[in-house]
Amino acid sequence: MNKDKVLILCTGNSARSQMAEGLLRAMASDTFEVFSAGTEPKGSILPQVQEVMREIGIDISSQWSKSVTEYLGKAVFAHVITVCADAEDNCPAVFLNMGTHEHWPFDDPAKADEEHRLETTRRVRDEIKNRFQLWLTEQNIPAKEIQ
Repeated sequence: MNKDKVLILCTGNSARSQMAEGLLRAMASDTFEVFSAGTEPKGSILPQVQEVMREIGIDISSQWSKSVTEYLGKAVFAHVITVCADAEDNCPAVFLNMGTHEHWPFDDPAKADEEHRLETTRRVRDEIKNRFQLWLTEQNIPAKEIQ
């Protein structure tokens, strides 16, 4: 069975898009093949992102920060979701014109001060999870339960 491909984009591909990739994969891997990328990838995932995902039973240790250019000419995406304004503004138009395009802006945990970064990362993780639950419901796709 061919699964629809979903691309989740942000700027650094170090927090929001990484959490979104892990969440959607955990919630609907039977339906979607999920990828994430950044317009200016940081090269690593924030440690707080790894931690908050482990808290809900999702291991994203095999994911890595990558550039959106890795997918140019190599994949066609049924859905492209931008999770920050910068990615929305700076993504190559070829991706924004593929399939359905949605923009879901979330706060950037990387911009939170060190004292509040873990708390911010948890909040953003939960916001992304809730948005995916709504999105899957709108498409009549059952979501797998996550802690």
